[in-house]
Order: sequence, then C-alpha cells, then structure tokens
Amino acid sequence: MKNRHVFALGVIVLLSLFALWGCPKKAEVTTTQETAPAAQAEPTVEQKAEPAMEAAKPEAKESMERAPAAAAGLQPIYFDFDRSFIRDDAKAVMKANADWLKANPKVKVRIEGNCDERGTKEYNQALGQRRATSAKKYLTDMGISAKRILLISYGKEKPVCNESTEDCWQKNRRDDLIAGTE
Repeated sequence: MKNRHVFALGVIVLLSLFALWGCPKKAEVTTTQETAPAAQAEPTVEQKAEPAMEAAKPEAKESMERAPAAAAGLQPIYFDFDRSFIRDDAKAVMKANADWLKANPKVKVRIEGNCDERGTKEYNQALGQRRATSAKKYLTDMGISAKRILLISYGKEKPVCNESTEDCWQKNRRDDLIAGTE
C-alpha cells in the first residue's frame, strides 16, 4: 500500500515537472513590420521572442527616431482595463490620425502598445501587442498601407504616470503613435 502512494506521488511530481517545463521563460515582445493583410492572426511565438528594438532594421529604427516636427498630428488613444478594442471616443482620434497619415504619405508610423502596472510582465506584453494590432487594423481599414505601420509592445515598461490610482492607470492604458520618415 505504501509503495502505491510513493509511486503515485512520483508520477504526479514528474507530470508537474513536464507541465512547468513548457512554460515560457522570457517576455514575449514583437517588433515586426507586417506586410500581410490586417486580418492576420496573432504573431507566432518565434516573432514575439525577438528583443524589442534590436529586431528592427537599423534604417527603420533611425527613420522612426528622426520624426518630423509635424508628428504632433498623431495623437495617442486610450483603452479600457484589460481590453484591446478601439473605444468609441478613440475612433474620432484614429480617424484624425488616419487623415494626417493620408496627408503625409511619406511618413511611417510606429504604434507602441502600453498597459498599466497591473498584471504580469508577460501578460501586459501580449495585451500591449493586441492593442497595437487593433490600432493597426483600424488604420488599414481607413486606407493606410500596412507597409507604413510598425508595431511594438512595451507592456507596462513605459508608464507616463507612476501613481497607483485609476486616473493614472487610465493614462498608461494607451497606444502611442510615433511618426517617422520612409
């Protein structure tokens, strides 16, 4: 009887080890300039594993850093807690962003997904990516070429407010749209 309990305990421990072995070890970050249609599914694990800015091409990285002064035409949008859909109040901002991008056809845009401090680093990286993807889909539906849009998720790594209040968290649940030249 005692041997059966020891055997059962050993099997449980082995199964637990196999289950934990498959858990991700790193935060998933994506910085890919997608050329597929906007309705494409979530990026693969291999695409997410690359470090944020190191995966971007040097010339694309430089062009994003040389954003024109007129980039003030692009405004951030904000999200509800634990949501990645474009809110009704953000649709007008996204339309204005799309109009600005149409008026400036040589400008590329980097959409930076951000989250508030709540949740794990990995979860917020994925949520920030979903938020950036939603904004990209909205822009492509408005006629902006997907080739002009680069996505990145910072998760909770770039807060604009550090207080633990709802007002502060709301400011951190956002997509920043950063302009750069081609």
